[in-house]
Formats: sequence, structure tokens, C-alpha cells
Amino acid sequence: MNANPYAATGVRWDLTDLFRSHDDPAIEETLADCRARAERFAARYRGTIRVSGGPPPEHLLAAILEMEALQADLERMGAFAQLLYASDTARPEYRDLRERVEQRLTEIGNLVLFFELEWLEVPDAAAEPLIQHPVLAGYRHFLRQARRMRPHTLSESEERLLNERDNTGPRAFGRLFTELTSSLSFPFQRDGKDERLTLSEILALSHEPDRSLRQRAHQRLFQVLEQQSLVLTFVYDTLVQDHLTIDRLRRFPHPMAARHVANEIDAEAVERMLFVTEQNYGQAQRYFRVKARLLGLPRLALYDQYAPIGAEAPRCTFERARDVVLEAFEACSPVLSAAVRQFFDRRWIDAEVRPGKQSGAFCASPSPSLHPYVLCNHTGNLRDVMTLAHELGHGVHGWLSRKQTLFNYDTPLTMAETASVFGEFLVFDHLLDAERDPRVQLALLCGKIEDAFATVFRQSVLTRFEQAVFARRK
Repeated sequence: MNANPYAATGVRWDLTDLFRSHDDPAIEETLADCRARAERFAARYRGTIRVSGGPPPEHLLAAILEMEALQADLERMGAFAQLLYASDTARPEYRDLRERVEQRLTEIGNLVLFFELEWLEVPDAAAEPLIQHPVLAGYRHFLRQARRMRPHTLSESEERLLNERDNTGPRAFGRLFTELTSSLSFPFQRDGKDERLTLSEILALSHEPDRSLRQRAHQRLFQVLEQQSLVLTFVYDTLVQDHLTIDRLRRFPHPMAARHVANEIDAEAVERMLFVTEQNYGQAQRYFRVKARLLGLPRLALYDQYAPIGAEAPRCTFERARDVVLEAFEACSPVLSAAVRQFFDRRWIDAEVRPGKQSGAFCASPSPSLHPYVLCNHTGNLRDVMTLAHELGHGVHGWLSRKQTLFNYDTPLTMAETASVFGEFLVFDHLLDAERDPRVQLALLCGKIEDAFATVFRQSVLTRFEQAVFARRK
């Protein structure tokens, strides 16, 4: 790995709020306790939800509260196993823990699966008065949203089988992809020195001002990926076919339908968004033609897409990124900056680039009884600062949403990304206002325009690509 002076060396999260370590005896104790509680729940409530006229509202509420408490502990274990695994996918003990926890959570989940299925079998005429009942007012959205899956739910035995095969099906292939891409090493020579870069580090070079450096990084990226093309293609093809199979079994009309249900949005709204975006592709194309002229090129190559325009934006240590983010959030609201400061002070962020660590970035908000965690890979360019701000936007959202109960805590993507993009723009506006060099201002503006294109236009293109893949695979 390159000795990058701007890297976030040593910035690793502290997961001891969840469990002490991968071999903490409390993990097995919690799993055993949750299984016993699930068995008691099944003995108490099985057959009492799917009754003529629906269950009494007080009875349904008691079941929801008990299920919610159980689910909170399951989320805690699942989050710990997943976060530990993401921090180092190469460690066998972390892999083993994630797989073991996934299997045990599936077993426990299958014990209480009947509850949701029985609720879905309550006729609409009986379910709607329960949803509207004052006793259940705090879970109105949860109860109604669950019933959107009613046309797509199978029998309990079939649902159990699908849950179990997920561990050796899509989840297993997802782990294979993560472990493979996290283990990749990219030999690279720079400034007369031989380096071995991670995926995050080789991708970061696409933002360098030196065109020959970007080109060489681009070539090396795909040379190494090409060596894994058999596995990567097989994983992708398998996941596509698995998705089509589940859609057929669950009677979803098209591959996007399940996602629309989860995101609580109508297909018509998504198609209208895609249509309007496609009608405006010319704006992005015009911008990139102008960018080519500014770079003195007849046309852009793929490795020129994120080339900086204007003066090179200053490199940024993680400490400086921290200060910028805190200053930007403080200028908006002391409440926001106080929430963000905890992520740094209490080690809720893992920003160090290292072999085996999952590439990219995410924010995990396990439950309202815990706190969010942020993973990113800070290499020192300005885009990393924006990524940090993006994930902390999610983090603040998760932190301030803790007044919700667990079943009301999760946010569909259609709303979740609002908080993250808001965090990005807080930091961007702060940087732009503080900058006095017009060439750096130009670099900042162009970078943000390209981020917006990636958020809107690129996602539209990728969506159409996926639709074409599913149609061909079918």
C-alpha cells in the first residue's frame, strides 16, 4: 500500500459499543437468548393474529413491541458481524463470524416469520380499522407498509426455504464479490517507485491532473479486473438470474417492482423521473464538450471524465477534512455540528485505506437504540471530503431519528439520500465561500457539477443498462 501523507492512517472505528471482539462470549449468549425469546414468542402468538375479524388492537400492539425488542438485539448482532467484516474481509475469523451470525439470524427469523404472514392474511376489511386504531397509531405506517407485500408473499414453508437459501445464494455471491474486490492489488509505478494500490487508491487516481497518470491508472485498473472477469461475470450473471427467479415466484411484474415496494414509490413516478432525465442528457453532453476544450483535448477519454479543471484543488488530510465538515455543519446549525462531532470524537468512523477493507463508502444505522457508523476510504483528494460529508449526512439523519421506534426507523432510499446530498452541499458551499483563488473556485464548481451528473444522469444510464441486462437474461 502507498505511504500517502494525506491518508487517514489509524482512523478506525471502535465497535465495542456493540461487542468487545469477534470472540466475545456475549455474542453466543445473545444469540441463545434471542432464540429462546423467539420460541416463547411463537408459543404465545402463533394463531392469534390470523383470527376472524382480526386480533384485538392491544394484543397486536403487545406482539409488535415484543417483536421489536427481539429485532433490536438481532440488528445489533448483524451490524457487528457486518461492520467487522467490512473492516477486513480477509480475516478468516471475521468471515466466519459473519457467516455464523447470518445463519443463526435466519434460524431465529424463521421462528417468528409467522407473525408477519398472519398479519398479511387478515382481510383488508378487518386490517384497516386496526391500522387506524388509536392504540396502534405509533405503528400505522409499519402495519400499512407490510401489507404492500401481500400479493407477493408465499406460504410459510416456502418463505422459510427462501430465507435459508439466501445464505448460500445471493448473500454468498455478494460476499464473494466483496472479498474478491477487497483483496485485489494493483501494481503501479509512480515517481520512480513501485507501489501496490488498493481498489480505492487506484480509483482515486482518476481525479489527478496528470493525464498520463490517469491513463496508466485506468489501464491498470482494467488489466487487473480483466484477470478476474470469469468470476466477476459469473457472480453478476448469477445474481441477475436469481433476481428474475424470485420475481417470478413472488409475482412481481418486472425487476424494478420489488425495489419500488421497498422504496414506497410508484413505478409511474420513477419512469417519469427517468424520462425527464433522459430528455436532458444533452446538458451533460454539452458540459463534457466544454470540458474537453478547457483541457485542450479534441474529445474526452473515459479516464478524463473526472480530470480537474482550473487549478488543482488542494490535497486534504483527514484532520483538515474533519475541520471543514465541522465548520460547514456548524455554520448551518450547532445541533448538526454537535451530532457530527461525536462521529470523530467517539470513533464512529473508519477512514483508513488498507488491504482487505471494503472499498467505497457507506453509513450503517443499525437501530435507534444504537448509533450510526461510517465507513469511507480517505486518500486525500477533495472528493473524499465530499464523500465524508455525504455519509455524515446519513449519520446525522440516523442520529436525529433515534426518537423513532425500530420499526419506524428505517428510511427508504427516496428519502435517505436527501440527508446525504444535503451534507455534501453544506460542505461544498462552505469550501466555495472560503476560496479566493478563482481557478480553485472553478475546480470546485466543475467537480460539484460532475458529482451532480453522477447522481442523476449516470444512475439513469446504469438503470437502463440493468433493465436491458434483465430483459436479455430473461
